[in-house]
Amino acid sequence: MRSKRWIGPLWLLLSSGVFVLWGVILQHNSQGEMPDLKAVYYGARCLIRHTDPYQESEFLRVYLAEGGKIPTDHRIAEMFSRAVPVCINLPTTLLIVAPLALMAWGPAHVLWIVLVAGSLIIAAFLVWDLARGHSPAVSLLLICMVLANSEVLIELGNTAGISVGLCIIAVWCFFKERFVPAGIVCLAVSLAIKPHDAGLVWLYFVLAGGAFRRRGLQALAVTAALCLPAVLWVSSAAPYWMQELHSNLATASVHGGLNDPGPASIGSSGADMIVDLQSSVSVLRDDPRFYNPTSYMVCGALLIVWAAVTLKARWSPQRAWFALAAIAALSMLPVYHRQHDAKLLLLTVPACAMLWAAGGTVRWIALTLNLAAVVLTGDIPTAILYIFTGGPHAVQSGILEKSMTIVLMRPSSVVLLFLSVFYLVVYARHCREQLAWPRCGWLFATPLSEPVGLHIVRSLNSREFKSRTSDGRVDFPN
Repeated sequence: MRSKRWIGPLWLLLSSGVFVLWGVILQHNSQGEMPDLKAVYYGARCLIRHTDPYQESEFLRVYLAEGGKIPTDHRIAEMFSRAVPVCINLPTTLLIVAPLALMAWGPAHVLWIVLVAGSLIIAAFLVWDLARGHSPAVSLLLICMVLANSEVLIELGNTAGISVGLCIIAVWCFFKERFVPAGIVCLAVSLAIKPHDAGLVWLYFVLAGGAFRRRGLQALAVTAALCLPAVLWVSSAAPYWMQELHSNLATASVHGGLNDPGPASIGSSGADMIVDLQSSVSVLRDDPRFYNPTSYMVCGALLIVWAAVTLKARWSPQRAWFALAAIAALSMLPVYHRQHDAKLLLLTVPACAMLWAAGGTVRWIALTLNLAAVVLTGDIPTAILYIFTGGPHAVQSGILEKSMTIVLMRPSSVVLLFLSVFYLVVYARHCREQLAWPRCGWLFATPLSEPVGLHIVRSLNSREFKSRTSDGRVDFPN
């Protein structure tokens, strides 16, 4: 029995080793040498020198003055010019990275690797702690696959490693009722670095009510406390930073640009591809006036349903995990996200483990969709897919050809959409008794499986959930 207890942690350590070792090798062999970190590191260096980081000429002047080099390879140099000096980082991100920017590049980038890898690895172990009681094998499989396919986070040095890791750490603190102040700070820093990663997770805590709402509001207050000095600091060196940031975002998203979701983009396929819904819809019609409203309407409708269910339903741990699983997948779809942001899918693991333990046909659907989402947002599988499909191709005019392009070149957003819809249906079905809506046929009226229904009833009748607030929600002690 003692040896079995160590199987899970050993596999997690092995996957972590693959993640770190392969990521460091890729980073060492890359001429770009962590371009995403350079963008934020030298942006903070500009502010330390009282120089505007949002002006490309000023950024490059500081970058070259401090020993930065332009890659010699033409292709990498083009990517560098579009990614590094065009600063699109928020003032709060620059403020948080400022202590690191006080160091020389050598020790700073090593410490950054430790922070990125450490945040995600700790988050993975905490998710294992949350999910192993339901189905240790399924949990271990999904978590290890996410960890072993996260090398691009180290290669690029993207802030998503820290933002996603801190967000998941905060979820563990709130659910386990341990180190709650640390969880509040973690969620606040995650929001300050990448609000589009942690924003909808934060929204769940606000909508869930009770102690969760209080903690979400406390995290928002800490984020606001970080925003004030950051804005004042940036404004002193760059009075027009808001207009310049908006201009830089438009430059990065221009047709064919690095962050353009359309087929002509140089950064929308291969490893670390764009995974928002626009990347797939744009194959049907490469026009932002078409793919942006279409994506917003689809994701907005799902978000409204999710929010309505969350507001009306009573809290239970099972429902909470189904809600977080749905919103973790949905978070990737409305606005710009890349594969490194999709490590937030770790939050879907407890829900998948619960459905697998409950039995029935639905567990196979959950496992299939979760595996597909993890694989198709993983670094190694997408790199292999890119090689075997021969890289980007011109989109053909026929609907069949366009559909094949989506399946072969941009499957991530489609799978994420299916995953979010699946968990939203599961979430709504488990909350149907508390919803004041008329029954909508099979969608909300039919239970998923008898074991799941019995599991929910037992959990609601257990002693752990007898104490509730006046509005019927669980109120945790401070």
